[in-house]
Amino acid sequence: MDNWLEQISWDDKGLVPAIAQDHATGEILMMAWMNAESLQLTMQEQRAVYWSRSRNALWRKGESSGHVQQIKTIRLDCDADVLVLAVEQVGDIACHTGRRSCFYRELDTAEENPEWKTVAPVLKDPQDIY
Repeated sequence: MDNWLEQISWDDKGLVPAIAQDHATGEILMMAWMNAESLQLTMQEQRAVYWSRSRNALWRKGESSGHVQQIKTIRLDCDADVLVLAVEQVGDIACHTGRRSCFYRELDTAEENPEWKTVAPVLKDPQDIY
């Protein structure tokens, strides 16, 4: 393993969380997992490649949807256990629900019983994407 990869504090499954952030606006688009191979490929290809825990396989973001994340910078936090990818989100959709961001629900605490409210629209029907 390359020295720069060895400096990451991988979890017991060999994974690290990676936050994708719009490089121009700072908006958080999504969070996914990376292993050493996916991070190496991300660096080499300059596009986000994640590790799918559900499929137990590499996942090139945008492979089926066309909504690729082109890498601008990759940062490692102070504890070396979280990555932030500054990306250009091709097609303006990062979420499999057809929204710009996976973080489209906000906790509404105005009422006695807090609840999650959807605060971002679907930009494209997921059935038209996948």
